[in-house]
Formats: sequence, C-alpha cells, structure tokens
Amino acid sequence: MYISWTEIFVVIGGLGLLLFGMKMMSSGLEIVAGDRLQIFLRRAAGNRFTAIIVGILATIAINSSTAVTIITVGFVNSGLMDLTQAIGVIMGANIGTTFSAQLIAFRISTIAPLFIFVGIVMHLFFKKRSVKNVGYVILGFGILFFSITVMGDPLREFSRQPAFQQMLVTFENPLFALLAGFVFTAIIQSSSATMGILVTMHLSGVPMLFKTSAFIILGTNIGTTVTTLFASIPASRDSKRAAWFQVIYNIFGSVIVGVLIILVPGILIWFQTVWTDPARQVAMFHTLYNVVILLMFVPFVPLMKTITEKIIPVKQEEIAHTVYERKLLYLNTQKMRKPSLAVIDAHREIVRMGKIASENLEMAIEAFFERDEDKVNEVLEREKTVNYLNHNIAAELVEINNRALSTSDAEKLGEMFRVLTDIERISDHAENIAEYTIAAKDGHLDFSGPADKEIRMLCDYTIEIVQKALSTFTHRNESNLKEIEALEEKVDELSLTFAANHISRLKIESCQPKSGVIFTDMITDLERSADHAKNIAFSIVPESRRRLHRKIHRGV
Repeated sequence: MYISWTEIFVVIGGLGLLLFGMKMMSSGLEIVAGDRLQIFLRRAAGNRFTAIIVGILATIAINSSTAVTIITVGFVNSGLMDLTQAIGVIMGANIGTTFSAQLIAFRISTIAPLFIFVGIVMHLFFKKRSVKNVGYVILGFGILFFSITVMGDPLREFSRQPAFQQMLVTFENPLFALLAGFVFTAIIQSSSATMGILVTMHLSGVPMLFKTSAFIILGTNIGTTVTTLFASIPASRDSKRAAWFQVIYNIFGSVIVGVLIILVPGILIWFQTVWTDPARQVAMFHTLYNVVILLMFVPFVPLMKTITEKIIPVKQEEIAHTVYERKLLYLNTQKMRKPSLAVIDAHREIVRMGKIASENLEMAIEAFFERDEDKVNEVLEREKTVNYLNHNIAAELVEINNRALSTSDAEKLGEMFRVLTDIERISDHAENIAEYTIAAKDGHLDFSGPADKEIRMLCDYTIEIVQKALSTFTHRNESNLKEIEALEEKVDELSLTFAANHISRLKIESCQPKSGVIFTDMITDLERSADHAKNIAFSIVPESRRRLHRKIHRGV
C-alpha cells in the first residue's frame, strides 16, 4: 500500500498547523505577560538559585526559552542583570521549556476544536484588548492540539512504509539522531516546536526507538542555542558571555548524558518501565534530562562564568568605539520575531542614545571652559550620531507600533517617542554650547568672576539632573523622581537669579556685552536641558499619574 499525495499534504499541513499553533501560543502568552514578565525577570533574579526558579516560571509563562534567554541577554547588556544571574535564568529556562512537551503528551487533542471555537470568539468578538489577547492564546492552544489529530492517521500510514522505516533505522545511529535534532531546531528556532513534533509522532504510533528520540532531544537542546548566539552579536561583552554559557552548558550536558546512555543502557530501560506511554517517556526524558544537568552544573556556575570571561575578554577600546557608531546596535524590526523583544531592544537603543547625548553635554561644557576646539569638533560629530539615532529609532518605533502589543508595551512605546525627542533636544543644546566656545575663542571673550562662578554652578546642577534622569529611565526606578523635580526647580530658580544678576552687571559695566549674550544663551540652553531631563525621568510614570501630579503642582 502506497501513501497518497493527499495524505502527504495532510501531514505537511498538520505540521504547519503545529508550528503555527506553537508560535501563536508563545506570541500570545508574551503579549499577555507584557511588561510584567520583564519586571519579574529583572526583580526576582537575585542570586543563582532564585534566578533558576525565575527562568523556569518565566519560560512556562510564555512557552519560549529562546524569548526568555534573549530578554535576559538584553538585561545583561543594559546593566539590569549581572552575568551570574543571567546564567541562573538560562539554566532555569532549559527546564521551563519542557512544559509544552508534557502538555502535548496529555492526549487532549479530542477537545481541541472547542479551544479553537472559544479562542476565535474571544479574539474576534470582544473589544477589550486583554480578552482578545487571551483568546489568541487559547486559539493557538487549540490549533496546536488540533494539528495532532490532523496528522495522526497519515503518520500511522507513513510508519508502515519501507522507506520511512529505513529512515528511522538510519536515525538509530546516535550521531545522526543528535544532528537531526540540532539542525531542525536551529532552522525553526524553537526547541518547544521540535519537541512538539517528536511527541506528536509518538502519539500517532510512529515506531521510533526511544533511544533515537533521546538523542534527538539532546540535539534539540544544542540547536536552541543558535538563535541566542546570533542575538548576542551586537550586544555587550557580558551579553555574549551569557549566550556562550548557554552553548557550553547545553553541549556539555548533551555529551555527558549521551555518553551515559550509551554506556548505561539501563537508564532508558528505567524510563520505559516507569512510563509505559511512549509520548510520556519522551516528555519525561526531556524534563528529567534538563533537571539532572542543572543539578550537575549549579555548583560550577562561578567556574563557568570564569570560562566565558576567558572566551570573551574585555576590550575597552572596542567597547568605546562601538557605543558611538552611527548605526543601530540592538534594534532591527525586520529580524525581530517578537514585538515585546523589539520594545526591549528599542529601550536599549534609546538608553545608548541618551548616554551619548549626556556625554555630549558634559564635553561641550568642558570645551567651553577649556576653549578646546578638538572637543568642540568631537561634540559636533557626536551630535550627528544622535541625529542619526533619533531618525532611525523613530522609524523603528513606528514599525513596532504596527504590531500586536500588550497594553503596557503600547504605553511604553508612546513614552519612548517622547523620550527620544527630549534626548535629541539635550544634544542640540550641547551643540549650541560647543558653538559658543568658537565664538568666545575667536572674539577673545571671557566672563567676569561672578558670572563664571554662576555659570559653572548651573552647569553642575544641569549635568547632575541629566545623569539622574537617564538612570531613572534606564532602570525604570521612581525613587529619584522627587530629587529630580527638586533639582529642576533649583535650575529654574538659579536661571532667573543669574539672569537678573547679569542685567545688574551690565548696568554697572562690569562685563562685556558680547560675553553677556553668550552668558544668557548658555543659561537658556542649560535651563531647557534640565526641563528635558525632567521629562525623561517622569516618562516612566503612567499618564494618569502625570496628569494628577501636574494638577497638584499647579495647585488645581
């Protein structure tokens, strides 16, 4: 008996449904989790043991170890998580990703159409975004399990064909099975999807040896590291180290367990004795393998950290050059699969732009007081970089805004548009101050003693508020908001006082009129820079609270 083309198409279509359902579930869960997942990861990863638990729970929550690992790499790059914490999260994510295979092995495909119906109704006929997003998750869940029903009969027919049986015999070679798991997972960029297909084959009665499945699983764990490794290429040294840890950890784990399986066949016999259902055997092997590897490697986390630091050594000059490169280092929506990851990378890119603008303001002030034309030229070059980043980040934010976002991510995106403008304006004011340097040097203009002291004081306060504001935006920490507001009010107060003092000095002719023009212009640039800094800091506060704050501040 030969397989008809209809059955081949049904299997291909069913496989497509499985991958699509898995992607829908993952994307939907990530949208539902939204900013809460990022906050959970950032706050809960206190030490390696807490980080492991966080990694497990976060991966179960969004059904994607790749997404959790990439978010973790992003946090390391932004300084929100150290390398040891990231290692713990990655180890935990390896266990969390086994949950989906366990779920598929429960054989609930018969009620899949019900999940599809409920999901479609919630997603299409409810207006509330949160309900629509939950409906999207349920729909993906239903499609995933319906695919198992679709592929069941054709796969059973496939398994009776001599050619298919010969292919399975080929994969009885452990190396070929491991390579198959690695290549397939690297191509589809999802270990959960590979495991879903493997469990589905066992549910459909495909006569695959348990040993073959075990080695495919080992290859799958290695294949899942490819996406993270590529995602870390433009990131910081510690981010690359976190990605390389995952590679080393999964390769060593697969090699150790693979050798044990070959030397001690009783391990697989024990699995088959405890769990008689082939699908459950595969799911449990996937879970227990990752648990055992974690327990083996936990004591050696400090050693693994040292190894990754040797593999990726620090090169300060390279880091300094990269920060000021006139290109987007983290954000590329054309390559970004998940909207929430794009939001994280947009934040990283804006933080980088803010760092350049802040340093530009400091350098412009130094150039002015030192009358240093080289620093002036550096400020003007960096201003071009800030303008480039402003334009290109804004374009990427528009692309992200056109995608399905959680409520919190959509609100954060609106905040980013505003912050982008404020950072760009701070760099513009730095450019203005740099240009005053040339005018002062060419005209041999100097401030009087009191004016020099006043402008230096105002510069110090402005630099302080800009640095604190950017730190607040970077870490999304509201603890400094009151201090920032007080600093901004201090800058406003001093600006008025120093402008009045300047007028008094003009009346008694104690300063040069041309110097006075530069003095008043610098006051304006510094005062407006402080205003933009306050906007940046308060951007992390929800709009409703900002409106209430403004009413209270105005005495309404």
